[in-house]
Amino acid sequence: MGILKDSKIVNTIDMLAKAQKGQYAVPAFNIHNLETIQVVVETAAEYHSPVILAGTPSTIEYAGIEYLIAIVDTAAHKYNIPIALHLDHHETFDDIRRYINLGVRSCMIDASHKSFEENIRIVKEVVDYAHSMGASVEAELGRLGGIEDNMVVDEKDAMYTNPKQAKEFVERTGIDSLAVAIGTAHGLYKGEPKIDLDRLSEIQREVDIPLVLHGASDVPEHIVMETIKRGICKVNIATDLKIPFSNAVKAYFVEHPEANDPRKYLTPGKKAMKQIVIKKIKMCGSDGKA
Repeated sequence: MGILKDSKIVNTIDMLAKAQKGQYAVPAFNIHNLETIQVVVETAAEYHSPVILAGTPSTIEYAGIEYLIAIVDTAAHKYNIPIALHLDHHETFDDIRRYINLGVRSCMIDASHKSFEENIRIVKEVVDYAHSMGASVEAELGRLGGIEDNMVVDEKDAMYTNPKQAKEFVERTGIDSLAVAIGTAHGLYKGEPKIDLDRLSEIQREVDIPLVLHGASDVPEHIVMETIKRGICKVNIATDLKIPFSNAVKAYFVEHPEANDPRKYLTPGKKAMKQIVIKKIKMCGSDGKA
């Protein structure tokens, strides 16, 4: 079934349960290639933090799932920290089943754009299969605005998570973690984000599984830390990584227009990205928790 024997890639159940008990969060960094995986894993190992490497559908299409699994498993054998490779915002059961069969042990099935009942039906199908294979499942109730991969959600279409519905959703699907919509958005914000912390506290009172914060890039650090106090156990970071990486590479080309060696022009990007990874690990309070 899988492409690897004796894989050390883990699911997210234990790491998120420990985060929930310890009142910190595990950072989930969106990765795209060898270089971004190296930065995240090497930095997480340096700070002894558990870490989740998240791949959207377009990242998997770009990099290739077999390559990603092999690279992440190599990292998991090299470093003594829990490392999960997570399918981020995947929308079809068939794709998720295929990737789980190849060795992925953590997935998010995103049927949040469907009706409540259809969302439950789709998520339950994924949960039943994933759990039979030792994989963990995250799902979303409510919708975040902004752009994630090829999915665009207008602000007027964004919906907040209903706490009472969240309780029913968790009970009927059997998911391991719940992504909540409380005012965050994918990408960068137009002005100060308005995060509904009281709603988050209500959701935490209704459900007992770890909660997930999507769209955490560009949210002020003190607000993210407050969401962690109120039950967030996994914080997703994407845009905040891509911007410094690309800016550093562009700056290198400005200074060295003749450059043609990826080992040289990608290195500044990796160094710039590392500083953000350090900052986010400390913000989540996951340093020293591996």
